[in-house]
Amino acid sequence: MRRDFEPVEAKVNAKINIGLQIVRKRNDGYHDLQTVFYPTDFFTDTLRISPANAEILFKMESKENLGNPCDNLCIKAFRLLQNDFGISNVEIFLTKGIPSGAGLGGGSADAAFTLKMLCDIFQLPVSKEKMVEYALQLGSDVPFFLMNKPVYATGRGEVITPIGLDLSQYRLKIVKPDIHISTKEAYAGVTPHETEVYLPDVLQHDVAQWKGVVVNDFEESLFVKIPELQQIKEDLYQEGALYVSMSGSGSAFFGIFPA
Repeated sequence: MRRDFEPVEAKVNAKINIGLQIVRKRNDGYHDLQTVFYPTDFFTDTLRISPANAEILFKMESKENLGNPCDNLCIKAFRLLQNDFGISNVEIFLTKGIPSGAGLGGGSADAAFTLKMLCDIFQLPVSKEKMVEYALQLGSDVPFFLMNKPVYATGRGEVITPIGLDLSQYRLKIVKPDIHISTKEAYAGVTPHETEVYLPDVLQHDVAQWKGVVVNDFEESLFVKIPELQQIKEDLYQEGALYVSMSGSGSAFFGIFPA
């Protein structure tokens, strides 16, 4: 199916989590949570897809060691579509700018953009519902990057509802320490609990009122284990941030500052 096309390139953005409560552990091993995903281009990857002469070719340029390229989510996204539609092999070149182990969703973003770009290139008849189904096979937060707008997320992160949150009048700063935190490690220190905080309502208040109310449940145990993380948060407040939080399961922190 369509072996000749002009190379396509896209900038792939990251996300931050504003608030993250772990509500309960599910029977399937996942956790129910509530969070807000907010897109940011503070860090970006570059994804380029070109025709391939023969075998599928995946190349990645990164300052980090990200493991076996064959396990990359871009390849897995391609295979999902190739299995169902028989699309021809392509060359995928990924330049990493979004740090890994940061809670910024870089791998998930790459997967979502790969799905969208391949569907456009090969003009695949994929419904929105089917696209979400593909995305969920790649990761819980991959569906968010298909929409790529501020959303309130529940379930394991895949149940998303758009919200009217606009932080464009503020300045965002992200600090990524040289610390890698695995998702498994982060969840190991959390005790799930019900919460009365409904994030979409709380986030309608002034950003300066979020402190102490909009929390990330991963922080408490990780601060004890890795004191440097708490220091990063305190430093950002000292710099004048209105609100500071770790994103996702870390280790990146973001501060929201007056413009």
